Amino acid sequence: MSFEEFASTRLAALLRFAAVLTGDRGLAEDVVQEVLIRTHQQWRKIGALDAPEAYVRRMITNEYLSWRRRWSRIVPHAEPPAGPATVSDPAIAHAERDGLRAELDRLPRQQRAVLVLRYYVGLPDAETAELLGCTVGTVRGYASRALTALRVETALTTANPAAAKERT
Repeated sequence: MSFEEFASTRLAALLRFAAVLTGDRGLAEDVVQEVLIRTHQQWRKIGALDAPEAYVRRMITNEYLSWRRRWSRIVPHAEPPAGPATVSDPAIAHAERDGLRAELDRLPRQQRAVLVLRYYVGLPDAETAELLGCTVGTVRGYASRALTALRVETALTTANPAAAKERT
């Protein structure tokens, strides 16, 4: 398979993975772009692997985890002015997805990466540990702490919705 074939068939899946991992579509596109540039340069080696997509996913994960080192070169943009809240799609599924994304955004990067790899990609702990370059116990610890944090945040939001809005 050529790089062009790989990129055209797997780009959408890689972007979805990166979007869930980063919580920001723009950042996901940037991360995937950086990774695909490096992948193209090394395609002979990567294309010869048994699972080139898994290797590229690991590259995306590593790029995301190290992205903050590059933030010093990014000029921050002003927040848009606050206006009346409008909901473009009132479907409950979209609201729940946005709520989950907001909760995931509050997690540390490693914990977020573990949850995305475990529940979105469906990787077992051993493959997640290999992808992140840590032990299986570390992966389980990250997952446990992340799920605990999500449970606590959900319980606080359910008990006092007004306080939850103040935190955001």
